[in-house]
Amino acid sequence: MSEPRVALVAITKHGATRVAQLAPQLPFASIIVSEKFATTMQGLSNPVHVYQGALSAQIEALFHTYDQIVFFVSLGAVVRLIAPYLKSKDEDPGVLVIDDAAQFVIPVLSGHVGGANAYAEQLAALLDATPVLTTASDVGKTIPVDILGRELGWQVECPKINITRVSAAMVNEEPIAFVQEAGSKNWWTRATPLPGNIKLFARFEEVDLEQFQAVLWVTQRDISEKIWSTLSERLVVYRPPQGQA
Repeated sequence: MSEPRVALVAITKHGATRVAQLAPQLPFASIIVSEKFATTMQGLSNPVHVYQGALSAQIEALFHTYDQIVFFVSLGAVVRLIAPYLKSKDEDPGVLVIDDAAQFVIPVLSGHVGGANAYAEQLAALLDATPVLTTASDVGKTIPVDILGRELGWQVECPKINITRVSAAMVNEEPIAFVQEAGSKNWWTRATPLPGNIKLFARFEEVDLEQFQAVLWVTQRDISEKIWSTLSERLVVYRPPQGQA
């Protein structure tokens, strides 16, 4: 997996100091800093982009250029700055906020699909800080339906409404059938055990559909219209790469 395009953004003295301390641990990250504090970045090997005027004029370009934008700026200010540029979780970059004391790393936008939650945990480890995750599946230590198996190359196949409905069933701890007929078995990466509401099956035919609120199905099979219709919005299908063990 390629290195994410990361921007570290600072507009205050304390923020610039924190960026300068963090940047050597992220040599590929770009630094975005106001002209007033540009000298704080002297001696760093990271790309440094100095801007003049208001930070708000830089946001659109940041959204187009970077995968993860890390602001050493107050949370409220960041919300106002990014609001005009929000599109969807499939398009928006990950946006994170770190406080001036570098005690907390807060994913603000695109926590799952955009990778901000995972990146927050990485930054927190580097800073000896606390990642503040509010996404329900992360708080509940359960399956993130929309990105399950992404690092393994799995592709999600279903209407978006299915992901919404099944995610709700997941975080509400309703009975979920997990059917794996293909792909790597190493999809559960949390340190905690698999939640008890999730039951594992080796074949779809083993599942009593009346007993489960939703089905996650990892398979290479062609799925009939009848199955899609029967399960309606309760089915999410994952397609692993051919030959993956």
